[in-house]
Amino acid sequence: MLTQALLVDDSRSVLNFLKRHIEAEGLVEATTFLDPVEALACARERVFDLVLVDYEMPHMDGISFIRTLRTLPGCADIPIAMITSRQTDDIKMEALQAGATDFLPKAPQSVEMTVRLRNLIQLGAAVRKLNDRAAHLASEVAAATRKLGEREEEIILRLALAVEYRDNDTGEHTLRVARYSRIIAEQLGLPARLCRDIYLAAPLHDVGKVAIPDNILLKPGKLTDDEMAVIRTHATIGEKILAGSSCELIQLGAEIASGHHERWDGTGYPNGLKADEIPVAARVVAVADVFDALTTRRPYKEPMPLELARDYLVANQGRQFDPACVEAFLSRWDEVMGIAAGPAAMPLQKSEVVLAPFILGATGDRPDEDRMPDAAAV
Repeated sequence: MLTQALLVDDSRSVLNFLKRHIEAEGLVEATTFLDPVEALACARERVFDLVLVDYEMPHMDGISFIRTLRTLPGCADIPIAMITSRQTDDIKMEALQAGATDFLPKAPQSVEMTVRLRNLIQLGAAVRKLNDRAAHLASEVAAATRKLGEREEEIILRLALAVEYRDNDTGEHTLRVARYSRIIAEQLGLPARLCRDIYLAAPLHDVGKVAIPDNILLKPGKLTDDEMAVIRTHATIGEKILAGSSCELIQLGAEIASGHHERWDGTGYPNGLKADEIPVAARVVAVADVFDALTTRRPYKEPMPLELARDYLVANQGRQFDPACVEAFLSRWDEVMGIAAGPAAMPLQKSEVVLAPFILGATGDRPDEDRMPDAAAV
């Protein structure tokens, strides 16, 4: 690939000489401009490896040209030489401060010019190779980071599925809570990265249920006070399971596991936090989890119609729920109804494919599967 050079001089004869001289060995392709403003416009559209610019030109001198060129994308490191017969210390210092790499004498047959040009060409080619290598490495790092992120997502979803197995549910609950949570986070205006992390960490909200005995967790009837006390330990247990991780997603999962049963008015558990004391991710998941629990069949109840569940959220905002989270959730009601309708209405995304065998009816050993209502086994 030829080294791309940009030549700027208000003298046609000088431009022609520079072009012949710099292209003589067949290693460089030169683009010439008499007008520095037009040259800058071209540099905004193309990437050059080397720039030669005259000092004295109409409309813009060489120093102003260099200063502007250095601000353009891809022009921070390329060699730039200023051509001038007035090589005073003041001019040189100002040019260097503007970003000049070297200076070329105006004398056309100068041996010094020939040597300096050769060095600049080599430097331009070397800088391009370094930049190409850096871009390649950046691409590889981005691909590796993306792969790690995908594995992280899969691990979290599979961990959440382990909890779903204990609770006699399919992966649909995991998926719905994650999607509801993302809607709320986005409508709250949270940063895109945090919205994504809440979506991924939300399925870990009930991870502490792995420690709850089956006779309590799967009881089809109403729980006694003692049994309810045992159930409520899942929030603290979940936090302990996830606490201390170096993974930001797992750290967020610990916050959610601990805080998703806290209430806005401070009467929740396990810590009696209220209002903004409750982490925002836990406040988000609290709305998503309760809505899904109300609208799906459980061993001890039939599903509540969506409209009644919506009314429940409205009636309990400011008491059980963060009012802003409820408002955010209801502001995208059409999407909520689509998610509630199931995967057929809302196709699986790439990160959710791991759930497909469970949601779409894969067979396998499940505890007490014959006790599950047909709608929950889909």
